[in-house]
Amino acid sequence: MMARFMFKFSRLALVAAVCAPAAACSTLEGLNPFGGEKYETKLLPEEPADQMYDQGLARLAKGDTDGAAKKFSELDKQHPFTADSRKGMIMTTYAQYQGGNYDDAIGTAQRYVNLYPSSPDAPYAMYLAAMSYYNQVPDISRDQDRAEKAVVMFNQLIQKYPKSEYVEDSKFKVQVMRDQLGGKEMSVGRYYLGRRNYQAAINRFREVVGKYQTTRHVEEALYRLTEAYMGLGITHEAQTAAAILGHNYPDSEWYRDAFKLLAAGGVAPNETQGSWLSRLFKRTG
Repeated sequence: MMARFMFKFSRLALVAAVCAPAAACSTLEGLNPFGGEKYETKLLPEEPADQMYDQGLARLAKGDTDGAAKKFSELDKQHPFTADSRKGMIMTTYAQYQGGNYDDAIGTAQRYVNLYPSSPDAPYAMYLAAMSYYNQVPDISRDQDRAEKAVVMFNQLIQKYPKSEYVEDSKFKVQVMRDQLGGKEMSVGRYYLGRRNYQAAINRFREVVGKYQTTRHVEEALYRLTEAYMGLGITHEAQTAAAILGHNYPDSEWYRDAFKLLAAGGVAPNETQGSWLSRLFKRTG
């Protein structure tokens, strides 16, 4: 009798042990932080592409660039890899650019060019990206990373789409940005020169005459090189800088100042053929 009771108790205990965790799991399932999330499946009705496009245009007309960008982006997502998608993406870029959301415009434009490099709108997308960098360029007292990126993007447009209607303006913008970058180098060079750190100043002015020779800063850079080399006592380099300045810009006020500076030191402009400056200007002349 006792043996039968113990056997029955053991079976009940085993059943309880097996069932209890299942019940507990069922009860605590909602509290398990590691359990899978449950989503309610909903099929959103697909909106006609032309309707979405018109809604985006309407928002643009009202000046709601953020709303327009959102609507055009939805057009791209609801009709992926179609002509409507491409149209939505380029208009998203435009709306973001118009709204001053330049980083977003750059990202969308680059995505467009990567996906559709042969599209007729690809040059325009790249132009908007370049202009987004261009519009964020600060004054020369601050970091010029955006100016450098604008130059790269405009040059890519010029090289990749040489027949594009945006090429001429891109070339002009490159020159503007090169002038900006040259101005930055001049600013830093003057700073070092004012503290008689002549070698550091020379390195900056050397960048200007080497990389930004077509900008308005090259005349002053040659004069500052004359000044810095005289400060170091490297007379023949100072004479070379002044001679090249006089040869290329004979009517420049910077040349007159360089001539006076050399005369005060008992020397005159004279180009040394082995000078790095002489080699540079012969190569680029």
